[in-house]
Amino acid sequence: MEKCIFCKIVEGKIPSWTIYEDENCIAILDISPATKGHTLVIPKKHYETIFDMPKELLKETIEVAQKIAKLLKEKVNAEGINLLNSNNKIAQQDVPHFHMHVIPRYSKDKFEIAFNNKSENKDFEKIKKEILE
Repeated sequence: MEKCIFCKIVEGKIPSWTIYEDENCIAILDISPATKGHTLVIPKKHYETIFDMPKELLKETIEVAQKIAKLLKEKVNAEGINLLNSNNKIAQQDVPHFHMHVIPRYSKDKFEIAFNNKSENKDFEKIKKEILE
């Protein structure tokens, strides 16, 4: 199988704008940013989704996302931050390598996360029972 684009970035085969790197993670500016400073936090080792990630690496990746969020809040004056992670194609995961989007938010940005198509499945007691059984 051909290596994914994020693996190639981690290996230095594709250029990127790295703003943070440690032993296990890299943070790069998104090539198609939703807002100024939009950053991707990527574990260096390839795991497709959150379901595949070892617990400790997932914890480290989220801690890096927090560092980046704080950095962006301070350096590019973000007024808020969205953390976004999609898993599997049905959830709009475009690159099958776990990553987190750290998206700075500004009062006049045009980026929108919309929950317009609300589910009508509101049998909460049944859903709760299904989840917990």
